Amino acid sequence: MKKLKLKIFFMAAGMLVILLLGGCAVRQQEDVGSDSAIGVHDVRQLVTADSSRSRMLMWSAAAGQQYFVEYGKEGSSRQIKAEDASFTDSGRQYSQYKVLLDGLEAGSEYQYRIRTADTLGAWHRLRTDDGQDVSAVIFPDSQSSDYSGWRKLATNALQKNPQADLYINLGDLVDNGQDGRQWQDWLESVSAFSTYLPFAPVIGNHETYTLDWKLRYPLAYTNLFAVPENGSKQYQGQFYSFDYGNVHFTVLDTNFQEMQASQPELMADEISWLEQDLAASAAKWNVVLMHKDIMLYGFNNRPGTAEHFTDAGKALMPVFDKYQPDVVLSAHLHTYRRRKPLQNFVPDSQGIVYILSGVAGSVRYADLWKDSELDAARAPRPETENYLTLQSSDNELVIRAFLLDGTCFDEVHITKKQ
Repeated sequence: MKKLKLKIFFMAAGMLVILLLGGCAVRQQEDVGSDSAIGVHDVRQLVTADSSRSRMLMWSAAAGQQYFVEYGKEGSSRQIKAEDASFTDSGRQYSQYKVLLDGLEAGSEYQYRIRTADTLGAWHRLRTDDGQDVSAVIFPDSQSSDYSGWRKLATNALQKNPQADLYINLGDLVDNGQDGRQWQDWLESVSAFSTYLPFAPVIGNHETYTLDWKLRYPLAYTNLFAVPENGSKQYQGQFYSFDYGNVHFTVLDTNFQEMQASQPELMADEISWLEQDLAASAAKWNVVLMHKDIMLYGFNNRPGTAEHFTDAGKALMPVFDKYQPDVVLSAHLHTYRRRKPLQNFVPDSQGIVYILSGVAGSVRYADLWKDSELDAARAPRPETENYLTLQSSDNELVIRAFLLDGTCFDEVHITKKQ
């Protein structure tokens, strides 16, 4: 007698199971799952070192639960037990879980859901990297006193860029890294797309502040976002790199001043890692992401202040000159400036493109900074919230800057230097 194989088909609204038994098709429509029914919220995907083969999933839920992730492509299903990734920060308990999905197929569509032994969560989409062109949405500082504006900007940006493969936040995600309410607001603000779009976070100086505005290790940030390993237990979660499509992204921690007391060798150790990372990249394009900028502008209405390259800029720019990443993106100053290409600290048509990305949250520095002769482009004044997009192809890397309403106010096309 010929044996019949078990076939499982997934449907977006739930899961339709067709069992072929003895020549008869038996249909079983499972209940449509709900994340709230299993106490799950803040579901988020994070990039991995190789997002074509793996993906990190994290979510918040009550402590002491046992969760599983069920996932697969159409016609298959696997299940893996979640790891408790809870932590305590200054008396506040963050109850969360994580799962690394590994062994995925490149360029494939998956579905996943979080579940308990007997209760189902909602189905979510997961698309692995196909190794080709990349589309990313990039946000400057989102720190805010009220995160409703950040939520609107982020949601609008992703609605206008449905083709995006990932999103990036260039540091100062929150105004105070020890304030659990702000982290909750930030996570809720991205909930419309964080379940299906991988995230690449960058650490900012505000992630290092205590509630009384003193400096400390960024405990909440490094625990909330399980990013790729960098080979160092001491600095895990602070800097890392990953490939997505034909782009290699190098993510830096520029909090050298803030971490001086607790991590005095951060700059030297990170630069050593940076040189190895950039030297090893075989990607078509190389993009550096960091929070603090290479420059500090002079202040308007403050005599005696003048622009200058920061200590971080002086230390990092020679490394960039040596390894020639295609673009360096930064934030921190809450103003948008695209510089003339720079090499050896001066304008050079064959130099590196540096873009100071602007502001995405409610904290604004209206008319604070002087203009500079090094600026090739600026945002419309007075400056309001903005975001960037990055699009790679085989021939060029295109970066555009947009206002909240979708108006494009700057655009740069980068081609490979001969």
